[in-house]
Parts: sequence; structure tokens; C-alpha cells
Amino acid sequence: MTQPAPQPPPQHVAIIMDGNGRWAKARGLPRLEGHRRGVETVRTVVDTARELGIRYLTLYAFSAENWKRPSEEISGLMGLLDFFLKRELNNLIKEKVRLHTIGRIDALPANVQRELARVKEATQHFTEWNLVLALNYGAQQEAADAARAYATAVQEGRENPDDVSWERFSQYFATAGMPTPELLIRTSGELRLSNFLMLQLAYAELVFTPTLWPDFGRADFVAAVEEFHRRERRFGSTSEQLPSGPR
Repeated sequence: MTQPAPQPPPQHVAIIMDGNGRWAKARGLPRLEGHRRGVETVRTVVDTARELGIRYLTLYAFSAENWKRPSEEISGLMGLLDFFLKRELNNLIKEKVRLHTIGRIDALPANVQRELARVKEATQHFTEWNLVLALNYGAQQEAADAARAYATAVQEGRENPDDVSWERFSQYFATAGMPTPELLIRTSGELRLSNFLMLQLAYAELVFTPTLWPDFGRADFVAAVEEFHRRERRFGSTSEQLPSGPR
């Protein structure tokens, strides 16, 4: 019996890494310990993404709303980000993974900005594998920034508003030049987007798992991608209009 051809992996997967605090609380540990364990999970998912052939992996690392958290937690998170960047630079170079960021990183601590710039510069020539960290990011904020940049382009005569389309307007978003995310994974069982890539995810498949982020491993990532392959992606068409016909 002929085996079906393997399905191509999604080219861009976005992940809302949720549940660090609940993981720590369930074990009687401080929240920061949950975040520390979550950093270890990042290494696992980056390696798994490469193994599966996923070229772009976007991680929601720090939202624009996360500034509302206690100052000691924010300080701890920034320290962990600085530690992650220092520790992972050699691994990213070895595995030829390019680091990108989206969000207003100019509001991050100066030492974190320096590390981000250093890692991005050291990996900028890689093209096959891409890790995108969403830092001080919010989708509504991103849309406002894009609208402001587009309005400026119109004023300067570089854009004609009569020709506006999503394809043109999206070039003013932080994700310009990246493929559209095809799969969103959110851990911890929460069922919302939390102001993350809301326009870019318009036709993405959404997979919600009850697994808390520190416990999210290779098998969980593979299961989410397998679920993605089971979905019928119609993009507004009917099942009968798809090349493979209805499932």
C-alpha cells in the first residue's frame, strides 16, 4: 500500500508561552522559578522547530501589558532575558538561527537592548532558521504604529491611499518580510489571543493545550503540528473547492 506523502510543516509557528506562574505556584515555588524553567523550554522548542522544518518561530516573551506586573517580577524577567541572550548566542550561531525582535524594544533596559543588538548582529546573515522574540509587544500598539508610518508615507507621496491593500499595509508591520503565521499554540489552557499578532493570525490554525509552559516538551510541540495537519484550511472556500476535495 502506497504511503501518503509527508505533509510540509507550517513555515511559521507562533507560541503564547503561558503558565509559568501557575507551574511555580502548584509546586510552592516563587513565580520567578517558573520563569526560569520556562527559559529551558525555549531551548527545547527552538530545537524542535528546526527538527520539524519550521523556518520561523515567534515567541510571545513579554507583552506591552506585562509592565503592570510587580516590579520585582519585571526585573527578574529582564534578568532572565539577558541571561538567555548571553547563554544562547553560541548555540544560535552553531545552529545558524537568526534572531529577530518585534515590539518597542527601545523601552527595555539598556543592558537588554545591548544584548539584543549584539545577538541580532551576530546572526543577521543566517536565512534558513529564524527565532522571533515579541518583546514589549502588543498587536493594537503595532497596528497604531503601522497606521502612523503609512500615513507618513502618504503625506510624503510614497503611498497612494487609493491603492491600499492588506499586502501593502502589512509591510508597515513589525513582521514585514516574514511569512504569515500558519499555526498558533497557546499553553496553559487559556483560550484567548492576548493582543498577540491579531491581524497576522487571521487565517492561522489555533491550538490550545492545557500543558503549562515549563512542562511543554517536544512531544507536545509535535502533537500541535500533527493537529495542524488534521485541519482543513479553506481560506473562505468550500471543502468541495479544495484540490483534495472534501474530507
